[in-house]
Amino acid sequence: MELGLKGRTALITGGDKGIGYGIAEEFAREGVNLHLSARDTAALEKAKATLTSKYGVKVDIYPRDLSKRDIRDQLARDCSHVDILVNCAGAVPGGNLDQVTEDAWRAGWDLKLFGFVGITRIIYKEMCKRKRGVIINIVGTGGISTSADYICGGPNNAALIHFTISLGGASVRHNVRVVGVNPGPIDTQRMRDLSKVAEEKVPPAELEQWRKNQHIKMAYGRPGRVDEVTGVVAFLASERASYISGAMLTIDGGLIARGGSGLGTLIEEEEKV
Repeated sequence: MELGLKGRTALITGGDKGIGYGIAEEFAREGVNLHLSARDTAALEKAKATLTSKYGVKVDIYPRDLSKRDIRDQLARDCSHVDILVNCAGAVPGGNLDQVTEDAWRAGWDLKLFGFVGITRIIYKEMCKRKRGVIINIVGTGGISTSADYICGGPNNAALIHFTISLGGASVRHNVRVVGVNPGPIDTQRMRDLSKVAEEKVPPAELEQWRKNQHIKMAYGRPGRVDEVTGVVAFLASERASYISGAMLTIDGGLIARGGSGLGTLIEEEEKV
């Protein structure tokens, strides 16, 4: 399917690994020039080298801590000309109320909740002036399920879902679309790391059955692939999705539809910056 994205520009936060990098590669394949931001300079440089050599697109990188308001806002001003904004940076801690300290809670929300809102505020204003643009928020199914073991991340994501839908309903007056994606368990390094942490809490004698139970809950007995998310994001960024705004698409193999929320932090796929 021709998406007509060639020559456009996109800012992707959290674009150095996991879903964020997958989106960058999907866009590069379509001929989109990229602005990638994350904390890890080495990972960004590697991403730039790979994407430029493989797809011939222009890639600018911005090693930034987007939990810092002044740094975040400057990035948004530097990239306010982009056609597409993908907010993907986030590392909200898992755990229950006794396990998540207030400092960790605030740090997670500064990066993801206020990071998404702050960058959007600046770039959205410029898109409205130009009467064109697409903003895509990568949020997560933790915002539509409840789990005491994800007490910090769930409310964060619920707020972003509400933010995305509300803004997307108004943005069309300016010919700007705002949409979001809720990934469920996706096979990334972060999910594998979270799985290891969860496994440490399981008695050794019960570990094999626990692993089987996690996969039974997933569609096809496996987590999703990154490309099962990124293709959807590219479609949403294109004119093929020109009548979609103020909407969230859940990509979890029907897990939520089946009433599933027992994966704890594994249900939530959030890429570190």
